[in-house]
Formats: sequence, structure tokens, C-alpha cells
Amino acid sequence: MTQPSTDLKVRYDALLQEDPKLRVRNAAEKLDVSEMELVAAQCGDIDATLLEGTAQTIFRELQTLGGVMLLTRNEWCVHERHGHYESVKVGNGPVGLVLGADLDLRVFFSSWKYAWAVTQNGRKSIQFFDGAGMALHKVYCTDQTDMAAYDALVEKFRAGNQEPAAVDRTPEAPKAYASEVPELLREDWLAMTDTHDFAGLLKKWNLPRVQVLESAGDDLAQRVDNDAIEVMLHKAAESDLPIMCFVGNKGMIQIHSGPIKKLMRTGPWFNILDPKFNLHLNTTAVHSTWIVNKPTEDGWVTSLEGYTEDGEQIVQFFGARKPGVPEIRQWRELLESFCKQPLAA
Repeated sequence: MTQPSTDLKVRYDALLQEDPKLRVRNAAEKLDVSEMELVAAQCGDIDATLLEGTAQTIFRELQTLGGVMLLTRNEWCVHERHGHYESVKVGNGPVGLVLGADLDLRVFFSSWKYAWAVTQNGRKSIQFFDGAGMALHKVYCTDQTDMAAYDALVEKFRAGNQEPAAVDRTPEAPKAYASEVPELLREDWLAMTDTHDFAGLLKKWNLPRVQVLESAGDDLAQRVDNDAIEVMLHKAAESDLPIMCFVGNKGMIQIHSGPIKKLMRTGPWFNILDPKFNLHLNTTAVHSTWIVNKPTEDGWVTSLEGYTEDGEQIVQFFGARKPGVPEIRQWRELLESFCKQPLAA
């Protein structure tokens, strides 16, 4: 083990003496290192094995594991979902898709650089990181996991050299956006036939999401009170209204579809604590909340979305639906109840 790794272990151990329940991600913040650097240094009770091979190749192998718990998060929201990797549509390109009975994922491999098999507190996982050492996606073993398949995956991809390259935590340059919103923006919005067309609209006009929402008109995008998310979740739970919840980072979008039941607040965190789905949302980070209304071939589709002060999307909710199926009327009515101005219909 290198001297820097030894020093990091000592600092980490000292931090845990002060706060034994501190999570690895929070410890990394306090120590001003990346989460992956703590993993690579085998800090505390972490036992980690570096894997080699393309991210796509390792990801496809996750289908062998059986039942697992997936974790995808950004700085403000954590999304955990139990299920099996099924209908994995991953080639060698930068984009992948998982559309199984339980798991619904959109994968963006361009930023995936490192994969580790990690054991901590006896809990085994496969964890994927970007070049800056930030965790993009984690796959935890459960009592439904085929542990022989997990061990075989680790052995198959075990790196010959267990010393990873140094992480590069140089901040990315801020993206340069267009200075003005074009008059044709609203026309393009009204011409959409699928909710996914919105990404193309942003790319075409080189505009950030919140600026587009602010410019579209209240019938298409309407800012509502920030407590709308919490109120919506309570009403959905009370009425068994199935929802879709999207949480992502630059490498992954993870989606839950279905009803929710157990809700609980813990300090700034609002939580969904169901057997197959957990969500942990830091509501103090939500600076603006929007109801977004998009035309599709199946009729108008509405979402409830939370953003940071810098315009980063934290979380996005829809009524549960599949392509070719109109939006649930109960969902539409619930979102309309938050609006001061009528939505286009």
C-alpha cells in the first residue's frame, strides 16, 4: 500500500472515531477526497477489488446476479430499487437501457471509468465511478442474489494491477448556453409528440432546463410551491396512485414505477421506505418546483420536477404510464390542483 493510501486510512479512522455512523460519501466530503479514493485505499472495513474491462461488458454481466438492490443518486436525492437486471439492451456504444419487470434504467456510459467489487460491513456490491471518483451506480447483493455468480463476476474481471490511475477532480468548465430564448421555442414545444423530444429541444436551442421552463408560458410550465412534492407523495400514497420517480446523475437515470406506501421525514430528508423502493430527498435543496406539461401522441403528459438554485434537476415525477397509454386522469387532476393558472389541454 502506498504512503498516501496509508495516510488516508489514518485520517478516515480518526474521522470515524468522532462519528462511527458516518457514510463513506460524507466522509469523503469531510476529508476532501473522492469516494473512490476511500474505496481504493481500503479505508476502515472496506475490502475492495478493482475490476477491468469496459463498463458495458461488466454491466451486461449483472444479469447473472439474480435479485439485487440498485442505488443511483445525485448530491440531493438517493434512489434505491430492488429487482433483477432483465431486458438489458447494452451494446458497445455510449447509451444503454434496462427495461425489466422491476428495473427501469437509462445508462450513459461516456463518463463511466472505474468498477470495483466492494465488501463493507459484510455487504457485497459492484460500484461504478467516473474519472473524478464520483459514484455513478451501485449494485448491492441481497438474500435474493446468486452469490456464486457474484464471485464468478469478480474473478472474471479482477484487474491484474490493483492500483487504479489517479482520479482527476478538476472541476468541469461551466457549459456555455445561448444568451436568448428564441421565439420559436414555444412552437417547438407544442410540436412535441413524445416526452423524450424535450431533450432534443434543449439541445437544439442550447438552453438550460429552468430557463426553458421560465419562458414556455404558464400553460406549459408553471412554477408551484416547493412543498408540492411532499404533498403530492402523501396524496399518491393515500389514494394508491401509481407514480414514476426519476433520479439521475451524468451516468445513470434510475426509475421507479408503481404505488408508494410508507413515507417518513427525518430532518431535511423526506423518505419513501417501501420494501422494493426507497427514496431519500433533501427538500432543503429544492429551490424551485415546476409542473411541466408536454404534448404527446397519447395526449398531454404532466410531470412534477424539483431543481436546485443552480438549475440542476434533483428529481422528476410522472403518473405511471407506458408508451401508447394515456396519462392517468387522477394524476393530471392532482397536479392541476397545485396550479394557479390552467394548463394547456
